Amino acid sequence: MDATTGTGRGTTERVLTLLGLLQQRQVWTGPELAERLGVTPRTVRRDVGRLRTLGYPVHAAQGTGGGYRLGPGQELPPLLLDDEEAIATAVALLVGAGNASGTDSTAATGSGDAALRALTKLDQVLPARLRHEVRALTASVESFGRGRTPVDPGTLMTLARACRDGVETGFGYPSHGEVRRRRAEPYRLVASDRRWYLLAYDLGRDDWRSFRVDRMTGVSARTWRFTPRPAPDAAAYVQEGVASRVYPHQARFLVHAPAGTVRGQIPASAAVVQQRGTDRCEVVTGAAGLDALLMHVLLLGHAFEVLDPPELGDRCRTLARRLLAAGAPVPPRPDARTP
Repeated sequence: MDATTGTGRGTTERVLTLLGLLQQRQVWTGPELAERLGVTPRTVRRDVGRLRTLGYPVHAAQGTGGGYRLGPGQELPPLLLDDEEAIATAVALLVGAGNASGTDSTAATGSGDAALRALTKLDQVLPARLRHEVRALTASVESFGRGRTPVDPGTLMTLARACRDGVETGFGYPSHGEVRRRRAEPYRLVASDRRWYLLAYDLGRDDWRSFRVDRMTGVSARTWRFTPRPAPDAAAYVQEGVASRVYPHQARFLVHAPAGTVRGQIPASAAVVQQRGTDRCEVVTGAAGLDALLMHVLLLGHAFEVLDPPELGDRCRTLARRLLAAGAPVPPRPDARTP
């Protein structure tokens, strides 16, 4: 009979305890584990088999210095965290997702997005008793430096949960000089090189909209679940919106350079760059005026063609004539002292 009969602990709890022991020390002998768990060595062998079935690479070696050892695996299995470790992990992820600061905007974007995805997974198993401690500790951490516009980590977490659970959200959002309450069906959180955005179906406007998370106030999630609608590609929709649709003038250019080269010259939030063959790409962007559009593309240093709008081509020719006139040779001025 197993010694577990009188302990009152179930198999699941015992296996988790075994996993915790294996994570604490490099090597355990079978008798040591049996003594710590209060079971027979045969039960230890069965529980090790259960861990292997779950994807944990537990290695066993015979002889002097041998025993059970938890090795690295090809896939990351679930982590066994105590309360303090769970709080520390959640706080680090909240700060990373909320600030994502750094001099390398691409790295900041990737790390912040990954932090939010990991935090959403952790939130599914984080006990409710720990959440208030996570919020309190997060409030005491700040960061500095360039990077994405900081947002409230709690707001990000609320929106991430709403996207995950498919529940409506409500929030205040500035529009035409005043903050108005909006109701939306959240779909995805999207991180750009500068900001966090929420792609959601705006119930008041009956259409898809993207919202800057740093402009939201009073964000709350309702218990009302919705049936997901056919949605656009979240990242592409938000990028096109912030790069062109928000401006009064939009334009498309055919740039005579590889897309990878041009993407390295233009922030992702400033233009959408699409490959067109091996040595050309299409650039979609926006600006407050036609001249600004031309200036930005001209300063890239590549040959280009205006695809749209037609009036931008007319503006090119007007500016070209003005530049040619400005660059024409200037005749020498007669010397006033010459008789």
